[in-house]
Amino acid sequence: MKDGLKIGAKATHRFTVEGRHTVRALFAEEAAFPAMPAVFATAYMTGLMEWACVELIKPFYEGHEDSLGIHVDFSHLAPTLPGQVVTVEAELTGIEGRKLDFRVSAHDGIDLIGEGRHARALIDTEKFANRLAAKRAAAGLEG
Repeated sequence: MKDGLKIGAKATHRFTVEGRHTVRALFAEEAAFPAMPAVFATAYMTGLMEWACVELIKPFYEGHEDSLGIHVDFSHLAPTLPGQVVTVEAELTGIEGRKLDFRVSAHDGIDLIGEGRHARALIDTEKFANRLAAKRAAAGLEG
């Protein structure tokens, strides 16, 4: 990781919710939630919060680095409709070796819709690809 990333660093990320991001559309090919309300799905909110954290740290990646989420602890507090813009604020709260901790909140312009904590681990992309190849072979998923 490049120098310069400091605890307290913040980033804001905005996203417009579409119908395909609703609970009803989640696993639509399996018809898992067809009768659920057409509101922003918690699964997508979680991904959006992770995305905001990635945007905060991505400028500090070395060429062979990326990060993966290793822990989420979010509350989904209010519904958001398709067409609303969600603004996520992420703040880096801790750096411990390759582990990065964040405080995250999301607002839809009317309500605080989510908040919580997230942790990400820096990875070496080449080493991770090798690890995946070994797991693919062990699972019998090769070619």
